[in-house]
Amino acid sequence: MPETFIPTIIDVEASGFGQGSYPIEIGVALPDGQTACFLIKPHEEWNHWDAAGEKAHGISRELLAKQGKSLSVVAQTLNTLLAGKTVYSDAWSFDSSWIALLYHKAELPQMFKIDQLQTLFQEMHYELWHPTHERVRRDLNITRHRASSDAYLIQQTFLRATLMSKGPQ
Repeated sequence: MPETFIPTIIDVEASGFGQGSYPIEIGVALPDGQTACFLIKPHEEWNHWDAAGEKAHGISRELLAKQGKSLSVVAQTLNTLLAGKTVYSDAWSFDSSWIALLYHKAELPQMFKIDQLQTLFQEMHYELWHPTHERVRRDLNITRHRASSDAYLIQQTFLRATLMSKGPQ
């Protein structure tokens, strides 16, 4: 029986949506089940802030100032962790833009590729995704809306939906 592909998932929390928004936290779920999470100290030019976003993810400006890492440290760490890999996002248009902004302001090349999670979907995934996502959230008791827990939830939903779409073995 062929092994199930386990994708590396990336998720980004941001200061808000739209023009002027920027990444404030990046989470990654690796194929071995490990997760990594990085709070980002905003670049001095980044001022946009959406209070509704803060309420959703619970990350305050004060937390970023105290615990956030510099853009270059986060970019270098991601490059070390993900070099040469393709990582997947369920919100590719947002996440890839925010990651590109991180690397642009850090003045470093991005050493990994981000692709849409949906490129891995079979037709069955689409109808299984939402109910499976909620079931996995409950089963894993994931209540926190943060980048690494979201990345892990997305990865586990993908795996469960993949197994379900294959049917009984």
